Amino acid sequence: MSEKVILHYFNARGKMESIRWLLTVAEVEVSEDITVALWCCDFSADGSLMFQQVPMVEIDGMKLVQTKAILHYIAEKYSLYGKDIKERVMINMYSEGLMDLMEMIMIHAFVSGTKAKLDDILTKAKERYLPVYEKALSGPVYLVGGKLSLADVQLLECTLMLEEKFPAILADFPNTKVSLPRATVPLKFLQPGSKRKPQPDEKIKKTKI
Repeated sequence: MSEKVILHYFNARGKMESIRWLLTVAEVEVSEDITVALWCCDFSADGSLMFQQVPMVEIDGMKLVQTKAILHYIAEKYSLYGKDIKERVMINMYSEGLMDLMEMIMIHAFVSGTKAKLDDILTKAKERYLPVYEKALSGPVYLVGGKLSLADVQLLECTLMLEEKFPAILADFPNTKVSLPRATVPLKFLQPGSKRKPQPDEKIKKTKI
């Protein structure tokens, strides 16, 4: 029997959501500990929470922190990280571009002046980010190496986040819309009651995630 994977985070999307997506695609069963305020100091005291911040993932007898490190470990463990160093660096470039864009969307919910910031996100998404993925998917089904990778999973997550804010945003990016590997993601993750978290509500907006 495989070891249980435990996610330690707030009951929110935040930086853990990409990790939830990737574990779902890898078909890994997880449990979540969302009582962050109660145990954070304890983990910090024994050194488990290396930088005194979450997300943290317990997997393979380790307590992993730092989002990119966690994503890279999971991606490599479950063959979602390319076949060689050249494919991995391409996956990393695509992935980090998506993380930049998703961070803009996440931060938006916690700041004032939302209309101007939404306009800025829309402009950058359409002019800086989406054209890169549209070009990369002009022929291939997947972004790197003809195989599903971390970058494809994050592209799906990011485009769904964008569509929540701008429902018609993919109209000008048909390759991206058609090539999204939706069939590779268990449909239950996109249904109510799944481990996918909703958009931030007022309670979450008061929490630093």
